[in-house]
Amino acid sequence: MFTVIAATVFLAAFLLAAGTIVSMFALYRDKMVAALLFEPIPQEAPVYRLRISRRRAAPRDRLVVRSSPKSMLAA
Repeated sequence: MFTVIAATVFLAAFLLAAGTIVSMFALYRDKMVAALLFEPIPQEAPVYRLRISRRRAAPRDRLVVRSSPKSMLAA
C-alpha cells in the first residue's frame, strides 16, 4: 500500500513540475527568443566630440548704477 501511495505522490510531483516548466516556456517564449537574438553592446568606449563656444558680452558705453530705496537703508 505504501508503494502505491509513494508512486502516486511521485507521479503527481513529476506532473506538477513538468506542467510548471511547460507553462513557463509558453508564457516566456517571446522573452527567451528576444534574449537569444540580443546583440551585445560594443565594448569600445564612445568618443564624444564637444565644441564649447562662449559668447562674450558686448562692452557698454556707460556704467549704469541703480540706486536703492532709502527706506531699505533706514531699516
